[in-house]
Amino acid sequence: MRLAGVKISPAIICCSTPVCDLPISRHLWGGAQPCGLALRPAHAYILAMYIETETTPNPATLKFLPGRAVMPSGTRDFATPEEAEASPLAEALFDTGEVTGVFFGRDFVSVTAGPGVDWAMLKPQVVAILLDHFVSEAPLFSAGSAAGFSVPPEDAEDAIGDEPGSEDVVAQIKELIETRVRPAVAGDGGDIRYRGFRDGVVYLAMQGACSGCPSSTATLKHGIEGLLRHYVPEVTEVRAA
Repeated sequence: MRLAGVKISPAIICCSTPVCDLPISRHLWGGAQPCGLALRPAHAYILAMYIETETTPNPATLKFLPGRAVMPSGTRDFATPEEAEASPLAEALFDTGEVTGVFFGRDFVSVTAGPGVDWAMLKPQVVAILLDHFVSEAPLFSAGSAAGFSVPPEDAEDAIGDEPGSEDVVAQIKELIETRVRPAVAGDGGDIRYRGFRDGVVYLAMQGACSGCPSSTATLKHGIEGLLRHYVPEVTEVRAA
């Protein structure tokens, strides 16, 4: 199904409940045949959920929108199967054997396929995994195990840090990233994370669809660097961390 240029993948979930009083004629059928529900009591019903799929500037990455919140706050990037162990959903996507990256945004999930993978074959698997997760309302992250495994804070890794006395400059940089850069990048299924400021250089990490994107270097040098240098004279360069 296609709506305004966006591909939509439907899922029809057949259920029953003793509290639904809708007549059979009011139910949403998944096709010409009513899946045998006409033979069931009138309290049978069907739930429908749609996963919207969007392309991104990175041809290896697709953006999936479940129509509901994914991360209540912040974002989370999984670049390896080991990192994905923190999330049952990310782990299930990596378990396809064809996924090399998973990114959770506020209301979307970006999935990056490995080299040579055919998205026409992989996309139905990804959609099925996402539907199973969101329809079942499973937790997004795993609780700490007996071995002490837990979800580490995202910004705790790869931080470069700030040079002493640069607090005011760093505050301006972070405000511009939060208000001008990250919303635009999220629209492409990715994210930009601040990693530090030293000797006039701002260090940023590309995540989601932005990581490995052919145009990511141009985005950093011509887009973000130009913006920061214009508003913050102390900035002389932007580098990927």
